[in-house]
Parts: sequence; C-alpha cells; structure tokens
Amino acid sequence: MAHATRHDVSDRAAKQDDPYRSRISLLPEIVPRVDPVLYGGRHSAGPLTSEQLASYSHDGFIQLHGLLDAAEIKALQAEHVRLRTNRSTIDQDTLILEPGSAELRSVFQIHVQSDLIGRLASDARLVAITRQILGDDVYIHQARLNYKPGLFGKEFYWHSDFETWHVEDGMPRMRALSMSILLTENTPYNGPLLIMPGSHHHYVRCVGETPDDHYKQSLRKQEYGVPDADSLSQLYVAGGIATLTGAAGSIVVFDCNAMHGSNSNIAPLPRSNVFLVYNSIKNRLTDPFGGKKPRPEFIANRRKATALAPRSVSLFGDR
Repeated sequence: MAHATRHDVSDRAAKQDDPYRSRISLLPEIVPRVDPVLYGGRHSAGPLTSEQLASYSHDGFIQLHGLLDAAEIKALQAEHVRLRTNRSTIDQDTLILEPGSAELRSVFQIHVQSDLIGRLASDARLVAITRQILGDDVYIHQARLNYKPGLFGKEFYWHSDFETWHVEDGMPRMRALSMSILLTENTPYNGPLLIMPGSHHHYVRCVGETPDDHYKQSLRKQEYGVPDADSLSQLYVAGGIATLTGAAGSIVVFDCNAMHGSNSNIAPLPRSNVFLVYNSIKNRLTDPFGGKKPRPEFIANRRKATALAPRSVSLFGDR
C-alpha cells in the first residue's frame, strides 16, 4: 500500500485550512463567504451613494449610466471594431475563438494592447469606484474585450470568477470586482449578462480536479470550476436571476464571487463589452490554490501588479 509523503499530507492540510478550497472533493458544497463585500463600509467616501453601496452589498452588483459621454462611447466602439477587424496587430496568444468556429470570442490583456482601453482602465471615475468598494489601491488583474457576434456567439455558463481566480491563479481572498462596460446595446435577446442577486454571499465548492493547462479549453468553454445543478438551483431560489440590459456606455459593477453567466446570442445583433477586473493591492496573487502551475500573464497579472495612478476624467486627455 502506498503511503502519503509528508509533502502530500501538508498539502492536504493547507487545502483544508483554505476557506475557499474547491475541486478537491467528490461532492459539491455551498459555504458562507468569510470576507467583507464593502471593505470601506456602507458610508465610505467616494462617487457612489450610500444607497448604491447598500444595493451592491445586498445584490452583489450595481448598474451605472451616464458615466461616459457620447464621444467617449463612440471612440470605444470604433476601437473595438478596429481590434476585431485587424487581428494582425494583436498578440495571437491573447485571441480566444468561439468553441467550434473561427469567430472571435475574447481578446485578453486588452488594456496593454490598446492605448484607449488602457486609459479607460486607469480612468479616475472607474478607479474611484473600485477604491470605494475595495477600500484600497487597486491594479488590473485581468482585462479583455468580449465579443458575442450576432447569430453565432456562444454562452458563458454560470460561474463565480473568484472560484477560478483562487484555484487557478492564486487570488487569496474576495477583494476584487469586475466592471463590464457595454459597447453595444444589451437587450434581453442578444445574450446580456445574467447575475443571481445575493449569490456573492455564498461560495460554491466545485468538483473535479483541474487538468493541466486548463485555460486552453476553459476560455472557449469551461468544464471545470462549473457549479453543480443543485447549488445553482438553491442560489436561484434564494435570489432569482437579474438580466442586465442597457444602452451602450452603461457599466455593470459586480463582485468577484457573484454567480453569473450569459446566454448564446441567436439574435442578429452583436453584444460586446470591455471587461475590467480590479484587485486590491493587498490581494496580489500567490501560488494557485489548486496546485497547478499559474495561468499565463495575459490572463492573470502577476509581474505588473502595481497600483493604478488614476487619470483625469476624460479618455481624450486632461481636462
């Protein structure tokens, strides 16, 4: 009979001490979140009102309108078309295609490859919101353009981003958030973002050991770190599903642990957004908690995890 080595035993013990362990058990489990949602509290200073902060704390997301002006929205739309139609200018490793087709699904590390989106990521209006919620200086953990072409764009199945970022990237705690900046109108029928309100208060431990180099498949279609049907049903019964529609330029801010996804786009209208992930500077990545090698830098920022210096309130320069 094989005996466990001291290294194996210590690894198992470390995982058992991890409040957000996942993919190590044969059975899924829902456990309470142990981290704050609002690190600065409901009355912290910043651009969000106490009512907006309370809504974010309760539901795990808020929607913002009118933060970007018409010229900025138009410029971002032109940039996303340029990047889609001129793929030769993009690092080919960062291009993710739709499962089963050559349609473009996502472009990662987009804040580095586009000056305009780089300015958007460090825009003072966005950074101030993240600082208010996370109570700390922030950096970009991940940034991408999501394309969901009309008639062909496939779904993003239900998931908690934090579960993947914890297991596969080594994000220690729930002190991160995402911003989805809508570049096209999001309607009920072109695959808008769906979120289960209140789900961020619970952590779903998933089953199935993560394969090596899982990202090569998961970015096109995720099969590990996917919640089980019973857990999803419980979260749905508790909070339902919110459909986040809105005009181009709308912004959805949502917690890193919110259970979310989106349907396939079988409408003729495309659905595109800029997806920015802000992480607290005190929550930098460590070794992945799933025991595998870290995912590439273009997916999970390790080497340049320095606090953002907020830019003035304009994508076109100082005002």
